[in-house]
Amino acid sequence: MSLVPTRELVSKAAAAGRAVAAFNVITLEHAEAVTAGAEAAGTPVILQISENAVRFHGGRVEPIARAAAEVGRGCGVDVALHLDHVTDMRLLRTAADAGFSSAMFDAGAQPYAENLAATRAAAQWAHGAGLWLEAELGYVGGKPDAPASAHAAGVRTDPEEAARYVADTGVDALAVAVGSSHAMTERSASLDHALIERLREAVPVPLVLHGSSGVGDEELRRAVRAGIVKINIGTALNVAFTGTVREALAERPDLTDPRPYLARGREAITEAVRLLLAVVSG
Repeated sequence: MSLVPTRELVSKAAAAGRAVAAFNVITLEHAEAVTAGAEAAGTPVILQISENAVRFHGGRVEPIARAAAEVGRGCGVDVALHLDHVTDMRLLRTAADAGFSSAMFDAGAQPYAENLAATRAAAQWAHGAGLWLEAELGYVGGKPDAPASAHAAGVRTDPEEAARYVADTGVDALAVAVGSSHAMTERSASLDHALIERLREAVPVPLVLHGSSGVGDEELRRAVRAGIVKINIGTALNVAFTGTVREALAERPDLTDPRPYLARGREAITEAVRLLLAVVSG
């Protein structure tokens, strides 16, 4: 298999009435573990690197992007590379040269008019560079730059507004606010499946669910049946990795070589990915 465009994986999933999972990559171990889990599941996958992850790597996108791409090329299933939650146009403009086939431009914290204008400009530039562009409308909980919770009045994505927004911006996919929250460590989120169905009917592009780590298996299955096509997962991988590393260090407090505990953490992510792919893509 090979590195393929995100558009291809999302289009195939939509045509089959399924979803494709996009897993956040922070370190090389994340990329290795996600692709190993995808191979074990026999399922294509998206490796996504967020603006926050780029910041963690000193603001340099190419080293982690090139490393993830090389891991993807060696995978036994199709892999796509996606730049996630970009708020800085300067970073977006590096995406194509860094090897990404897609990006998510995040102006969701801005008032509607500003969000629309910024996203339209981002989409025009991205399409000129050959990139597939995702955007967000509504408030997906858990982000520090927005004050409301995922369940506050008025924060969920309105279908009619979403249809206008997609038409006016020209984006290729839309992340929607339907009850999930970023950074949840427990899988207790309750989604508005009726709203997902209404959005699917109103919006002509694939729908994306952010904050999926906090969503249980059956809720995820129902979300896919209702119309979600791309499912973003990050925190669940970090919970698996960090918990396992803690256990390894507790068992061997004298350990100084990072390889034994990083290997166990990587294995934990691999298993988490395998199980989540069975839910999302089954």
